[in-house]
Amino acid sequence: MNKKLWLLYALVTTIFWGIWGALTELSAIAGFPGTLIYVVWAFTMIIPAVIALKIIDWKLEKDPKSILYGALIGFLGAGGQLALFTGAIVNGPAYLIFPIISLSPVVTILLSVVLLKEKASKMGWVGIALALIAIPFLSYQDPDGNSHGYAWLIYALVVFFAWGIQAYFMRFANQTMKAESIFFYMTITGLLLAPIAYYMTDFSQEINYGVKGLYMAFGVQLLNSIGALTIVYAFRYGKAIIVSPLTNAVAPVITIILSLILYKTFPHKIIVIGMVIALISMFILATQEEE
Repeated sequence: MNKKLWLLYALVTTIFWGIWGALTELSAIAGFPGTLIYVVWAFTMIIPAVIALKIIDWKLEKDPKSILYGALIGFLGAGGQLALFTGAIVNGPAYLIFPIISLSPVVTILLSVVLLKEKASKMGWVGIALALIAIPFLSYQDPDGNSHGYAWLIYALVVFFAWGIQAYFMRFANQTMKAESIFFYMTITGLLLAPIAYYMTDFSQEINYGVKGLYMAFGVQLLNSIGALTIVYAFRYGKAIIVSPLTNAVAPVITIILSLILYKTFPHKIIVIGMVIALISMFILATQEEE
């Protein structure tokens, strides 16, 4: 494992996704629907995809195996994103949805240990365990006591498994594919699902196409897209059992801190506990040695 490179890319993803998580709500609040936010996100993927292809002199891998892995990774990621914005959030409470989704590294870790035979040092396992412990703490929100049915649970589980399996295949494909090719196919599949999100949009409602709506969504989602590219690189140089829990545990810390500043709200004590655990996990995972 190339320690310096995997950590650099993982930290870029963590920082960018942390900022994205704090700011993405602003567009929705301003009147730009989640379905169109997905469409904007899909188009922002083009920018880092072009940069990635230029890095490899436009030598995209086009063999059937590469196309299959790329499409699989792309549809798992984009499909999960679509299910989150159009199904889970619409039908259920965030305080129940996000704890389930953010535990997707559990799926990645189990698949990587069993199928890829990945190993970590004892301290590495401690870091992984702390990251997994931190995630539900960070996702905690005060319950409102309302009944929401079970539709949200189905969508949340779809996202949970989709993103957990995607991370595994991202690491697996990196053994035989260029990271740049993987990201290109992620971009294409994201764009292929964009018409679905577009036609799911309720255009009878007023939509903010101004600075605080469309343009803000573009800038914020570009952070998401760049983070998606750097996590592919992180999986190229690092272990899935380290990269996945690190990014999923620490990015919410940044989101919470920025949200505290932007929305002037103080996090619940349970979330504060999660922040401390996540920071300890980040330090361990960043400094642990490969076994």
